[in-house]
Amino acid sequence: MNTAIANTVAAANDKAQYDEYAKRLIAQKIILAHILAKTVDEFRDMKPEDIVAHIEGDPKVGIVPVDPGMTNAARPTDASTPYVSDHRLAGLNTEHSEINEGMIRFDIIFYVRMKDGLAQVIINIEIQKDEPTQYFLLNRAIFYVSRMVSSQKGRDFVHQNYNDMKRVFSIWLCMNMPSNSMSYVHLTKEDILEHYNWNGHLDLLNIVLLGIGRELPPQEEQYELHRLIGTLLSAELTVTQKLAIIETEYHIPLSVELEEGVNDMCNLGEGIEERAIEKTKKEVILDMYQNGCNLELIATVTKKNISEIEEIINNSIVSLH
Repeated sequence: MNTAIANTVAAANDKAQYDEYAKRLIAQKIILAHILAKTVDEFRDMKPEDIVAHIEGDPKVGIVPVDPGMTNAARPTDASTPYVSDHRLAGLNTEHSEINEGMIRFDIIFYVRMKDGLAQVIINIEIQKDEPTQYFLLNRAIFYVSRMVSSQKGRDFVHQNYNDMKRVFSIWLCMNMPSNSMSYVHLTKEDILEHYNWNGHLDLLNIVLLGIGRELPPQEEQYELHRLIGTLLSAELTVTQKLAIIETEYHIPLSVELEEGVNDMCNLGEGIEERAIEKTKKEVILDMYQNGCNLELIATVTKKNISEIEEIINNSIVSLH
């Protein structure tokens, strides 16, 4: 395989694995509860361990399409069942990710029951390894939150019962930012002429953007959520360091699933780092060879044996032809 193609495939696989591990780690209910405690007004005065009980069912991770017409699951039909007027959809479409590969899907999406035991909100959490350059992140967040509202028709409300719409939150965790930040984007009303009290709910659409800095923030209240997310998704901290912070600072019970998720992230990070070091060594070998250095000198500098160096050089020559 062409070296450039091989590197691209490897990088894509690394990204896919990182995305998958990160989503499943953040989707642990106790982690979601910590996020809700800092981002959803109703839960701000609650302990995360008490919020867990309000999360309904299992969060849907990477299996609910964002695309219009694909978010809702159709109700199963039975030929023996007579026609009825209630055509409500069965729920969120949870197709396997292999189906329609390439389709955009919500990273994590789930329902949360409010304190009154009646009202629900829909929560979406998206994880970004860094701030995208090909589009504005806020624009994408607006699209997602709009889809979360529009997809409710036929599932959470029918006909023109718009008062039954549920509040939605799209929460974006953006890693590797220059500093730690948090922004709340929502609807506001401005009276241009005379004031009129229009009935309705301005709090239906909510976007929360969290910028997670490259360096782990200090152990201060204002950085609690940033430090937790930064710890979980850090490529620098060891498994032991991560678990120590999670347990001692946040008092999060170390379940089997949580420990496995932390291990997976750390193992992946180590693998990516090792491949990056190996790639750099190959580049040094080829550069020294092209500049006339003998194999013994290259072996001394790169700490590789001569047969390995010859194989790298030969593979490079083959890929050029």
